[in-house]
Amino acid sequence: MNCTIISVTPFQQNCSLIWDETTMKGALVDAGGEAERLLAAAQQKGITIEKLLVTHGHLDHCGAVADLAEQLGVPVEGPHRGDDFWIDGLAESSKRWGFPPSRSFVPTRWLKDGDTVTVGGIELEVIHCPGHTPGHVVFLNRAGKLAFVGDVLFKGSIGRTDFPRGNHDDLISSIRDKLFPLGDDIRFVPGHGPLSTFGAERADNPFVADENFG
Repeated sequence: MNCTIISVTPFQQNCSLIWDETTMKGALVDAGGEAERLLAAAQQKGITIEKLLVTHGHLDHCGAVADLAEQLGVPVEGPHRGDDFWIDGLAESSKRWGFPPSRSFVPTRWLKDGDTVTVGGIELEVIHCPGHTPGHVVFLNRAGKLAFVGDVLFKGSIGRTDFPRGNHDDLISSIRDKLFPLGDDIRFVPGHGPLSTFGAERADNPFVADENFG
């Protein structure tokens, strides 16, 4: 699996363009905005976008999904149905945050824990990781040891839980009980900021390091 990160929106959200080098079929993970930039990046590399993947329903992660899905005629997979209220409120959120107008959408496929999605010949496992939002999912490419974690975990930090239906205990459990057991060598792309590994965060992240959990 190949991956390139394109920073979009005023919140500098990490949109991931992923593709299968054999088929040159790809997907955008968290198309938060700047649709034309995302399309240009795919075109430049000769990638055919075959679907859109969404980790959660916040504006900066899915603000461009409706437009791209319509323009490309491709399905949308994710997030978990628990984030339907966030997606329904995208138009209001874009006004509140001063973003370009965004439209709500209905995913072609709501995802749940244990599902798999494919991009070309690539398989991604779906891990439901509530806490930042109730319907947040993580996409794991086990073969490539790479996870797309949205706003669950960051290098040196964790996602906010002060938004509607956020839950701090759920977030910690998602990280400690679902992500860290996947292996210290798993790299992850967070929703914002630099990449890291689960092992590095287990060692040094002040919110979820092993030393804080006896």
